[in-house]
Amino acid sequence: MEDSSSGKRGIGRYIPVYVLLLALSGLQVFLAYTRLDRNRLLASMLAVAIFSAALAIMYFMHMAQERRSFFWSLIPATIFVLLMMNMIWSDSFRLLHMRPF
Repeated sequence: MEDSSSGKRGIGRYIPVYVLLLALSGLQVFLAYTRLDRNRLLASMLAVAIFSAALAIMYFMHMAQERRSFFWSLIPATIFVLLMMNMIWSDSFRLLHMRPF
């Protein structure tokens, strides 16, 4: 059950988040058409994308309402999955040319 002191209920909570995500997407389009050097453009686009992803996860996947211990337990699991994915990339490059190392 939701706490009645939280204020907004239902879709009213998600509309500002949606508008902010639209603004961040517009910012990314604007950054793409600016004449920044490659490293600065990569860093700024990556920062905006990470912030957008975190915002979407927190509100649209309801992680903001979860206990913090559950949220922080997902970080090592995500790092583990990314590291395990790193183990199979070498095989995918090897199989691209269909020859052993």
